[in-house]
Amino acid sequence: MNNIIKDLLYFSVLLKALKCNDNGSDLIACSATDGVKNSMKKNIKIGLALGSGSSRGWSHIGIINALSERGIEPDIVCGTSIGALVGASYVSQNLEKLEAWACSLTKFETARFFELNTSLNGFVNTERLHYFLNKNVAADAIEIEDLENSYAAVATDLETGREVWMTNGPLIEAVWASISLPGLFPAIRNNKRLLVDGGLVNPVPVSACRALGADVVIAVNLNGNIVGKHFVNARENTRPENGVAAKITDLVMEYTGALFSTTVESEQPPGLFDAIAGSVNITQDRITRSRMAGDPPDIILTPKLAHIGLLEFYRAREAISEGRKCVQRMLPEINYMLGRV
Repeated sequence: MNNIIKDLLYFSVLLKALKCNDNGSDLIACSATDGVKNSMKKNIKIGLALGSGSSRGWSHIGIINALSERGIEPDIVCGTSIGALVGASYVSQNLEKLEAWACSLTKFETARFFELNTSLNGFVNTERLHYFLNKNVAADAIEIEDLENSYAAVATDLETGREVWMTNGPLIEAVWASISLPGLFPAIRNNKRLLVDGGLVNPVPVSACRALGADVVIAVNLNGNIVGKHFVNARENTRPENGVAAKITDLVMEYTGALFSTTVESEQPPGLFDAIAGSVNITQDRITRSRMAGDPPDIILTPKLAHIGLLEFYRAREAISEGRKCVQRMLPEINYMLGRV
């Protein structure tokens, strides 16, 4: 009787093993099926395309952290402009430092990155920016090819208009070229080319992720629903009467006031930086729509950031928080595309 029971149990296990194995080559236990599926998921190369958007780009930090907390770590990171900067900080293991610095940034500290100069090559204090990049993104000595993750920064060749993917060489140099927004930064000389912001040609570098071998591309588009929003609900910009800012000359105060949203009468034309911001928003919105229609990502994340101005880097906490919320809203689709359901 015991032998009969043993035979029945053995036959039952054998049937289950056969059902678990579709081609009948090897007999495996059903309990191993989940392990096989999980192994296949791990073999999927995930690409993260971090889009351009200046100060709205701090939301990339929230998105990366939210994905990481759910066990989603990209193998390939491609970025344009601020996306290249945040992506470089992530692949060089400095994202936590960048987040802490961004969240501590004030309007006054942001204004200190900009300066008046007679050369008219740009308005950014390059020495201060270089120090910031070395401290919070990567050291000058770090090379892209030495990183654990595949990485690319997108820039634009100013002379030919061609898209340039920077996949080797100094990481900081690649970031610098990708963030060089015309009008604010001088063009960067690289291998006999003059490079400027990659957002002019490819604001959300989905194509770069695929070219580097990504099976699934998660794209972050910061340019959704932004056209015209720079002029809406402007916040009043008041001048501090004492403290450190009181030592700034009236000329610099007027200049820095133009960097951020201000309350103006509707009849007056926008200021210099408002005009630049509005123009950049229109350009990037149109290019983003065109590029993503031709090469759509598998998953698209669009944080709601239209209320944050082009140069309002001191609003990092808002942007990071919205990045996290965006991942939460899209989590069912993310899990489905990655086979996690």
